[in-house]
Amino acid sequence: DFQQDFEINVLGAVKVLKAARKALVKAGNASVVLYSTVAVGQGMPFHASVAASKGAVEGLARSLAAEWAPKVRVNCIAPSLTDTPLAAGLLSNAAKREASDKRHPLRRVGQPEDIAAMTTFLLSDKGNWISGQVLGVDGGMATLRV
Repeated sequence: DFQQDFEINVLGAVKVLKAARKALVKAGNASVVLYSTVAVGQGMPFHASVAASKGAVEGLARSLAAEWAPKVRVNCIAPSLTDTPLAAGLLSNAAKREASDKRHPLRRVGQPEDIAAMTTFLLSDKGNWISGQVLGVDGGMATLRV
């Protein structure tokens, strides 16, 4: 449902960021990571609602990165299919999992730890020169054809 996806993905992020803005700016070297999906740039069937709402999240991340610089860095991670409870139906048996693995250039679906590692990096001082970016943590799905 388009409205529900927009309310959760976009307005949910806006409400949280609005509430946290003063504390983030006061911190002086804060970092925010939002989440999108590889589907925004892929034109995947049956993803219109989530792609539209997550596309708005990507725009929000870039705009806030510009508005809140230099005190707050804002980035966005766009993962592909990740082995979480949300994806359980797509990975519910060996044949489905194998098909999903084969669609990805690195021949596997993502693990939560893959996304967490990038999130940790972006939130850390090691990522202190990265802002306004949408980073694909997607096993090459967005850019590679192999």
